[in-house]
Amino acid sequence: MQILVLYYSSQGATQALAECIARGVNYVNGAEAVLRTVPRVHSVVSPPEEAVPASGAPYCTQEDLHHCSGLIMGSPTRFGNMAAPLKYFWDQTATEWLNGSLIDKPAGVFTSSSSMHGGQESTLLSMQIPLLHHGMLICGLPYSEPALHSTQSGGSPYGASHVEREEHTNDTRLTRDEIELAIALGKRVASIALKLSSPN
Repeated sequence: MQILVLYYSSQGATQALAECIARGVNYVNGAEAVLRTVPRVHSVVSPPEEAVPASGAPYCTQEDLHHCSGLIMGSPTRFGNMAAPLKYFWDQTATEWLNGSLIDKPAGVFTSSSSMHGGQESTLLSMQIPLLHHGMLICGLPYSEPALHSTQSGGSPYGASHVEREEHTNDTRLTRDEIELAIALGKRVASIALKLSSPN
C-alpha cells in the first residue's frame, strides 16, 4: 500500500519534514512511502524545468495520485497559504476530481515557516481545502501525541510543522518534537489507510 508524500521545498525544511513523515509511513507494516515533489513556477517566461529533477524526489504525476492509498502534502508558508508550485499542481487535477480518484483516501498536511507566527496554521488549514474538494478524509494529530503538549517549536493538531530556531536564518534542522510529530503523522495516515482498505 503506497502513501504519497507530496511536497514543495525551497530551503530544505519542508523536505526534511517529508523525509521524517516517510519514515513514519514505513514503520507501518504493509505501507510504503512514495516521496514526490513538484517543479517550480516562474514569474517570467523562462525555460521550463527539466522533466526529471537534478536531485531529490521525482516530480509527482497524476498516476501517483491514482495509485496512492493515502496522501500527506507539505509546503512552506507563503503569506498564510501553500506555495504557488503546489497550488499550480492542484489546479491541474480536474480530471482526478471528475473521476473521484482520491475519494475516501486519508490525507494529512505539513508546513514550515521562518517565524513562529508566520501563518503555519492557516497554511495547514488552507492546504486541506483542495483535499476536501477531492473527497479525501483529513487526518490531523491527536493530543494523545505527547510532543503536542511539550513542543516549543513546530507541531499542531492540524499537522506537522517546523519553525526556524532563529528567524530568517534558513535553519532547516528539526527539533526532537518536530521529528516525533512528523513521524506520528506518517504513521497515522498509513495506519488509517490500512484500516480503510481492510475487508472487515
